Amino acid sequence: MRVLVVAPQPFFSWRGTPFSVYYRTLVTCELGHEADVLTYGQGMDVDIPGARFIRIPSFRWLGAVKTGPSAFKLFLDVFMVLWTIGLLIRHRYDVVHAHEEAAFWCRWLKPLFRFRLIYDMHSSLPQQLHNFEFTKLRFIHWVFEKLETSAVRASDAVIGICPALVDYARTLTDEHDKILLIENSIFEPVRVTGQQAGSQARTADSAVMSALEGWLATRPADQVIAYAGTLEAYQGIDKLIEAFARVPRAAPQAGLLIVGGQTAQVDACRRFADRLGAAREVFFTGQLPQSDAQRLVGLAGACVSPRFSGDNTPLKIYQLMASGVPMIATRIESHTQVLNDEIAILTGVSTEELAAGMLDALRDPQGARAKAERAQAWYEEYYSRPVYTGKMRALFALVS
Repeated sequence: MRVLVVAPQPFFSWRGTPFSVYYRTLVTCELGHEADVLTYGQGMDVDIPGARFIRIPSFRWLGAVKTGPSAFKLFLDVFMVLWTIGLLIRHRYDVVHAHEEAAFWCRWLKPLFRFRLIYDMHSSLPQQLHNFEFTKLRFIHWVFEKLETSAVRASDAVIGICPALVDYARTLTDEHDKILLIENSIFEPVRVTGQQAGSQARTADSAVMSALEGWLATRPADQVIAYAGTLEAYQGIDKLIEAFARVPRAAPQAGLLIVGGQTAQVDACRRFADRLGAAREVFFTGQLPQSDAQRLVGLAGACVSPRFSGDNTPLKIYQLMASGVPMIATRIESHTQVLNDEIAILTGVSTEELAAGMLDALRDPQGARAKAERAQAWYEEYYSRPVYTGKMRALFALVS
């Protein structure tokens, strides 16, 4: 089967790229399908046997592509539409696998070029407009709602990455059998090609790592709570720091390690921690290679996901389940559709409750580790690589 993957994003970048696109394409090719991947010009090439990458112009002079909706992305998507049409004219594709807003234009091209359409919903785009406060114009939100509904109804298969998104997609169509749940639950190392791989491996700043070693030496590893991910507002990092500032009063050796974030975001969070009197207890690494971030989280006594709203389960939840590191997470739908009290320390969304959850992990490490062991077993049964591959096989059986 020949597949055209249309991914409007900087494939591949370590900032702002849904890892699901990489793993969807990887497993697609492993299942014996041939894939052409159309994507933005910015990003790094990766090694996926059986996949060919086609890029639109990068327009780097206009800046970097950032997370969330933006005018720059709308500009780039005009070229994505033109390149999609060009590829469909020159080649015969059995299936078009459209990620996010790509389904909005592929839906109208489907009758003309007679392909089967997969709509990969990483999120609801109207909800993204609201979450990122892209615009307050109700008309724009209405247009995106209509485009999203039309894309769901016209698709031959729709992928939701979490139960909440599957439930939402089912409200848009009566064809519930075509809506599949395929979580972003695998996280093998991304194979970046050539010189790019070497440059990525060298991104860890030696001065930062040296300072981190000194900071870690001042406290027991089981008293370190780690967060790894972006520092975007929706992650709740300000609430996390505010909550943690209460912890050293009861656990003097406790430390909070925050891995990730752009320089400006890290500087703002560092100033916030300083104002709360927690500058010595909170360490920021900034952006690190994926392997270094995972290694640091593995050294911690517990890890935390502090989101205070949302219903899309982040990739890191599956990584943390598989890692065997005790997990603290807020009791919101993003987390509870995967986690429960048997496998994680779930807390309320107030800073007081989050602080209490972190203290529970530090005071009862044995109980926290027992939850982590159950989380590992849960991951293997429901979210592991064989399970993911089986779901992708079922997807292609549906559209074949």
